[in-house]
Amino acid sequence: MRETSGGGRRPTVKDVAAAAGVSAPTVSRVLAGNYPVAPATRAKVLRAMKDLDYVVNAHARGLAGATTKTIAFIVDDVTGPFFAYIARGVEQQAASEGRLCLLCTTHGDPEREFAVVELMREQRAEAVILVGGALDNEVYKERMAYFAKALDKSGSHLVLCGRPSLGEDVPALVVQYDNVGGSYAMTAHLLSAGHRRICYLGRALGLSTSDERVEGFRRAHADHGVELDETLILPGPFQIDSGYALTKRLLAERSDVTAIFAGTDMVAIGVLKALREKGIRVPEDMSVVGFDDIPIAAELTPALTTVHVPHEQLGREAVRLALRRSEGATTDSVLLGTHIVVRDSVAPPKRR
Repeated sequence: MRETSGGGRRPTVKDVAAAAGVSAPTVSRVLAGNYPVAPATRAKVLRAMKDLDYVVNAHARGLAGATTKTIAFIVDDVTGPFFAYIARGVEQQAASEGRLCLLCTTHGDPEREFAVVELMREQRAEAVILVGGALDNEVYKERMAYFAKALDKSGSHLVLCGRPSLGEDVPALVVQYDNVGGSYAMTAHLLSAGHRRICYLGRALGLSTSDERVEGFRRAHADHGVELDETLILPGPFQIDSGYALTKRLLAERSDVTAIFAGTDMVAIGVLKALREKGIRVPEDMSVVGFDDIPIAAELTPALTTVHVPHEQLGREAVRLALRRSEGATTDSVLLGTHIVVRDSVAPPKRR
């Protein structure tokens, strides 16, 4: 093995240039990867780097204005299936593009989210992908728009995955899926089966994802000429325990509901548990549907009718959009479709 230059000190770009017989700027071009270099010259530089055991100084590259080949992926909670499958799509696409994927969690804390985005800007991540619904709050939007512009100035890209645009003047890329259309189609499915008292259970107030699903729920009622009882839209987090507790409350207060539309499949799991404890059969006595189509939905008893969200495709498209934009593409948004998956948890309401 060849000795490093300088009696053990780390080799520099100049050392690599001398070993390869090229100029230091040529070595820098090879490292940056965004300037044309003759294949033979590139090969000589890479061989010299290997011989000298040269390690790229990421901080120095940052000072030179280059982004690192890192994709930062920011989620609320990685243990949730919704986030986990999008994360897999991000990781797979990032790996195929020769990028390192860095996962960060916020635990639902907006301040932590801002701090992580700023840290990724300082580290010059090539793209920062925010996943999941955004808060419907003007102060939040203004602060996130500031970070989007700061990332853009540093040569990076903010990608909003599963959340709406921050405005036409904000340099953020958007990868969304059709929440409104999916919720509309599922509600129409229940209405077509004859249900007229449908409870929407698990609305996360002020969260864009939840607001869009409730919008689809309302539109379907209006288009089918069915009056919507607003008291049957029950707020609650997207959690199993919430679905369980809200269903117990619903059963204690109402006897006219024949179908429950759970805001997510995780909420639906709690709904099914509460109904089972009360001896209420699904779908014979109560129809239940969900949203997301996480893998466990097909394994429940009965198998859950739900709205399919293309989780892994969302993750892959978020990475593709950011990297293609870096290459000069002009597309700044992608909308993926959703569709209902009919299984065994819906039946016409019983006559009363």
